[in-house]
Amino acid sequence: MLHASESESHAQRHVAGEEGEPGEQTPEPELEAEGAAGSPVAPEGGDARPARRKLPVVAGTPAAAPATTWSRAWGKRALVVVLALTAGALFLGSYFQPWWRFQLYAPQYPNGLELVISLDGVSGDVREVNMLNHYIGMESLEKAAPFEREMAIYAVAGLAVLVLALTLALGKKVGKLVVIPGLLFPLVFIADSFYWLHKFGHSMDPKAAIHIAPFTPHMFGNGEIGQFGTFAYPLTGFWMSVAGALLLVVAVVFRARVCKACGRAGTCGAVCKAGFVGPKAGLPSGA
Repeated sequence: MLHASESESHAQRHVAGEEGEPGEQTPEPELEAEGAAGSPVAPEGGDARPARRKLPVVAGTPAAAPATTWSRAWGKRALVVVLALTAGALFLGSYFQPWWRFQLYAPQYPNGLELVISLDGVSGDVREVNMLNHYIGMESLEKAAPFEREMAIYAVAGLAVLVLALTLALGKKVGKLVVIPGLLFPLVFIADSFYWLHKFGHSMDPKAAIHIAPFTPHMFGNGEIGQFGTFAYPLTGFWMSVAGALLLVVAVVFRARVCKACGRAGTCGAVCKAGFVGPKAGLPSGA
């Protein structure tokens, strides 16, 4: 009976709601405030519904500007030029220094004999050595490398200018060629000296008073010629040329880095059209 009475009462309230005044609506139950734990509290007799939240609007962060992909690298450019100038100065200065020393030892020469080779000639005990050469049918030392001795100063000066010119003018693709003339300088000297030593030791006069087997004097360390012991080693001029060549190697390494970061790296050919240190050096084409 109790259940029946409750059903009738509920039906009467429903009918009364439908017959109410026009425009009048039954208010929706409002959600209570969230609990301490953050979960919504449902109204009595209703289901729990999650409360809607408005998220704060965060202003968008502007995109960072694209990083510059090229650089003029004035510091490295200046370093490359200084290295090339220093190398050229070493090459030029080596002309005025001795390059090689030959020492000869024998019982009749307790103090030994000495020959010093420079780019423009031979010095030391030249007269005594020429007398010994005469007895075994060898040419006098003055006849060795006449063309090389005459042209040496022009060749060295030209090398110094060439190194600087190539450093400033060559493009990215062939920039490494700068180092070739510098590396060749000491190597050509050794090769040319060996040629003349071999030629003199293998073209002796068969009518000479003393006959010895053909020979080529050692250019490094100990050797033997007849009854003479020899010792040979490089001097200041040679080491100056080696130092100049090494400086060029360092210059080429830095130059390659500069060219890689240059604004014209993608279009640079055999010649640096903007100039390695010109007013437009490092700028992109059309800048």
